[in-house]
Amino acid sequence: METLTELDQKLFLLLNSFHTPWLDPLMMFISQTIAWVPLYAYLLYCILREHKKQSWIILIGIALTILLADRITSGLMKPYFLRLRPSHEPALQGLVHLVKRANGDFYKGGLYGFASSHAANTTGIAVFLYLLFRSTHRWAWLLFVWATVVMYSRIYLGVHYPGDILAGSIIGGLCGWFIYRVYTWLSKRYLHPQPGTL
Repeated sequence: METLTELDQKLFLLLNSFHTPWLDPLMMFISQTIAWVPLYAYLLYCILREHKKQSWIILIGIALTILLADRITSGLMKPYFLRLRPSHEPALQGLVHLVKRANGDFYKGGLYGFASSHAANTTGIAVFLYLLFRSTHRWAWLLFVWATVVMYSRIYLGVHYPGDILAGSIIGGLCGWFIYRVYTWLSKRYLHPQPGTL
């Protein structure tokens, strides 16, 4: 375990070292929900256009994916593992590139970071919507590019180790897959029932 932790720190320091002044505000913006409002609006448009009156169950599925992923990572894992974020790790003080916010303070995030709820939420959404759109939209795979960019921004900002990101993305992916499977079962059972299934 100590070896994995050491490798995780070394990989973090390598990835975190790729920074330039012009990228700092961009990565801070990318890490915020407001940056992706146009994307969310377009995805909502696609859902409403294609699923019409049944869109509400898809939106509930997305909300449940985020809720489940966030509760597992932020509600269970962070309080249990108590792993300090690199931005709060005394042993890495002076080695981590941190980004200043508009008020002049360095952005450090909360105290604990394992596992990343950003990674869990974005990957969960990406998996759920990829499974939903994969047969009708060729661009569906780009959702994983979006999730990867958001996840890397967390390493760039110095608030997550790669291990935090990996664990969060696995949990989020499983949550997105599970909720999608529930959605398809409900859809076949109640929204588009076959003769003899009710």
